[in-house]
Amino acid sequence: MISRLTKLGFTMAITTMPIIVMAQKSELVKVVKSATENKVDISIEGKLFTSFLYPDSLEKPVLYPLYAANGTIVTRGFPLDPRPGDPTDHPHHIGLWFNFENLNGLDFWNNSYAIPANKKSLYGWIRTDKIIEAAGGKTGVLAYHANWTNQQKNIILEETTRFEFSGSETQRIIDRITTLKANVDVIFKDAKDGMLGLRLAHELQMPTTEDQQFTDNKGNVTVVKGGTDHVANGNYITSAGKTGNDVWSSRGVWCKVYGKMGADSVSIAIIDHPKNPNYPTFWHARGYGLFAANPLGEKIFTNGKSEKNLSLKKGESVTFRYRIIITNGDKTVSSAELNEIADEFAKAH
Repeated sequence: MISRLTKLGFTMAITTMPIIVMAQKSELVKVVKSATENKVDISIEGKLFTSFLYPDSLEKPVLYPLYAANGTIVTRGFPLDPRPGDPTDHPHHIGLWFNFENLNGLDFWNNSYAIPANKKSLYGWIRTDKIIEAAGGKTGVLAYHANWTNQQKNIILEETTRFEFSGSETQRIIDRITTLKANVDVIFKDAKDGMLGLRLAHELQMPTTEDQQFTDNKGNVTVVKGGTDHVANGNYITSAGKTGNDVWSSRGVWCKVYGKMGADSVSIAIIDHPKNPNYPTFWHARGYGLFAANPLGEKIFTNGKSEKNLSLKKGESVTFRYRIIITNGDKTVSSAELNEIADEFAKAH
């Protein structure tokens, strides 16, 4: 059964539970705001699923870390809580986040503690100023308001985001609905780095026999010799049948990364929504561990054949909807199941 309601200034639908969860017993979700920190903890059946972090020390709010239902952390630890063997490239890759590389000329994506002070004016911040709702139940809800600003804290966009968290014995699900309202005329200039991003745990990176070179925001270069990483065993697959490195720059309704973590098979799938701009999205999915959906990077993804810029006049808004599914067990969620879940998600919001 689907019912509709208007909340936070946009229309959404609420369903009983996603299809794959309905086959299992749904578990109780708790959403608890800290009294002393800019943090909200989300737990399922008493086990931490993730935390929403929005301290002033971060340039954007994030969900960090993300746990599978079996307690395995599926996101990279660095830079907030490094684990042995963690790659230390791209310090702006933290947990699960949402931003963009070029909004009115400001880079929101690459901003981090590593940016030199004399270059900070080229970057944007997302500053969370209000938790609107934090409620538990069979589905946990967290809603917040934030401002996308420049260094002088002038507001460019207002963000209202609603998370819905649910889970079962072997699965965790996040629905993210984000509405961006222009405080001035804005343009999202077609760029590679955006919009929904997730940095994977080391095990879910793709193995490679080639040397990899990473340069951080301070210009430090790290080289990883090919064939020396015996931890990475991940792979990608999309709804269009693309796999491995061929996923990057391709389009699809969903994309899944999967691999072995301990004794379990673990997967993370991101599902796009038909109401999103430029659907189906392009996948900015890299073997080194960046897993992102970017509908506004068309120029680089098509080698300049086409371009997608998104403009909003002052007062106009745009909404982005995504579902993230984390599965663990003796097998991961199948392509057929993901197609069904994508159909259900399209009707749910």
